[in-house]
Amino acid sequence: MSNGLLQDRVVVVTGGSSGNGRAIALAVAAQGARAVVVADVLAEPREGGRATHEVIGGDSVFVSCDVSRPESVEEAIAAADPLGGVDVLVNNAGIVGPASPVTGMAVDDFDRVLAVNLRGTFLGCRAAGRGMAARGSGSIVNVASIAGVQGSRTSAAYSASKAGILLMTQTLAFELGSSGVRVNSVLPGIIQTHMTTVDRPLASDAYDATVAKVPLGRLGTPDDIANAVVYLASDLAGYVTGTSLVVDGGLIATIS
Repeated sequence: MSNGLLQDRVVVVTGGSSGNGRAIALAVAAQGARAVVVADVLAEPREGGRATHEVIGGDSVFVSCDVSRPESVEEAIAAADPLGGVDVLVNNAGIVGPASPVTGMAVDDFDRVLAVNLRGTFLGCRAAGRGMAARGSGSIVNVASIAGVQGSRTSAAYSASKAGILLMTQTLAFELGSSGVRVNSVLPGIIQTHMTTVDRPLASDAYDATVAKVPLGRLGTPDDIANAVVYLASDLAGYVTGTSLVVDGGLIATIS
């Protein structure tokens, strides 16, 4: 696409094979990105179909990446070097973990959720932020959740990890702003992805009750999140940094 919002940018999307990440990768490509590095532990989308980087084509590539491992994240960011370096990083990879009250939660389960969600975001920001700061430009978009601002039963690890992402985003905005790097976050509400339909499926009655609480009358789609990411990554948000963009159909406004 000519004159896209992300024309000629090199974009790295973690967790880019499926769900929100796949939608984000396809959206940035549609907005003119020169190349998309799809970083994920799985090459093929869990929903089936062709691999994301194959759908995009061009110079886009897939990089196997476990975001909880520093060397793996460094390799994913380095994959953009032959393309000129990372212009946009989207830290999207995340897991929800087993549903459990804090008093019954296994330490390993807690640690795993924080390792992927919070540590993974930290590692991505650290690896990409160095090159962006040296070049004097760049945009980082961290995918958090409304769970980071509103607790819920049996999701302490997930909520803690997402709350940490929000404050890390604000801190990095302070740290990198003088270098011309913007850092923002997106807070999805309940989005129809593998995570909500398979990992933590809603029973039909719970689904209807949840939808009824959303002022806009529907659950979100991955495209809703992708559109928000594109905005924050683009020059349209050139004076926006350290912010948290809630994309939940108004759900958080109904929670007291």
